[in-house]
Amino acid sequence: MHTRIRWIAAAVALHSLSALAQSYPSRPISLVVPFPAGGTTDVLARALGQELSKSLGQPVIVENKPGAGATLGADYVAKAKPDGHILLMGAVHHTIATSVYKKLPYDFQKDFAPITTVALVPNVLTVNPQLPAKSVKELLALAKAEPGKLTFGSNGNGTVQHLIGAQVEGMAGVQLLHVPYKGSGPLTTDLLGGQITMSFDTITPVLQHIKGGKLRALAVTTAKRSSALPEVPTLDEAGLKGFDLGTWFGVLVPAATPKDVVLRLNTEMVKIIHSPDFRKKMDDIGAEPVGNSSEQMARQIKDDTERFAKLVSAAKVSVD
Repeated sequence: MHTRIRWIAAAVALHSLSALAQSYPSRPISLVVPFPAGGTTDVLARALGQELSKSLGQPVIVENKPGAGATLGADYVAKAKPDGHILLMGAVHHTIATSVYKKLPYDFQKDFAPITTVALVPNVLTVNPQLPAKSVKELLALAKAEPGKLTFGSNGNGTVQHLIGAQVEGMAGVQLLHVPYKGSGPLTTDLLGGQITMSFDTITPVLQHIKGGKLRALAVTTAKRSSALPEVPTLDEAGLKGFDLGTWFGVLVPAATPKDVVLRLNTEMVKIIHSPDFRKKMDDIGAEPVGNSSEQMARQIKDDTERFAKLVSAAKVSVD
């Protein structure tokens, strides 16, 4: 009798999940960006959301919830109702925050279900043209001459830009002053205005300023040069051998979201990401579209969490 009751309960649960997937989405979807408007995360979210609203038949509204190195927005989504109507545009920053923050109100690997990686975007060492340095070698010479005077901005404590700066300090034997921001928008404004010396931000928010001569790109931080800035060397080529750090962005939902909904979202997003129109948009902002499976993104998160834990420990980066 008990076995039959359990079988009926399982059948009812399966039917309700299937019904949810068939009726999904039943209302507008919120795509949470844990940074202010204007940065790479925001640009990618709006490009994806625009197409996703067409394929799902419901509006996809981008919500900016910045703060605490992208962890405030992540915490909001982790605690949201797991029905696929609140999504997170996550990034590599979240795998770093796990090691940087001594206390996080969520577990990035356990409290989220990955949907797909949207794109990879190289980071670029960019300086204000008022700085006399026209190469990485000249920049490091200036930094060694005046320890702690040259400033670098990041999207917040524990973000990949922060870690790149710390890694450069360690490998080059220099001391820089870290200035955290809530996102790329205010960071780029201050870089353009000369309030900070340099940044290691993703290419997207600075590309037009580099091409327009308002900012100077000295090196990209990935192992390969960027197709968006082919003339700019890598940090490895510039003397910091083996340097290879970049930024990926992807969509996640609360962990308890039904598998049918996760699969539906993955199917729709991968189709969009692999479309010629989306690829063209990514080319224009210096991003490389990905569109992988949920399982592949989960492995990426696990691998990066382990990799960055070692880098964070070596760089002695921490946030209370």
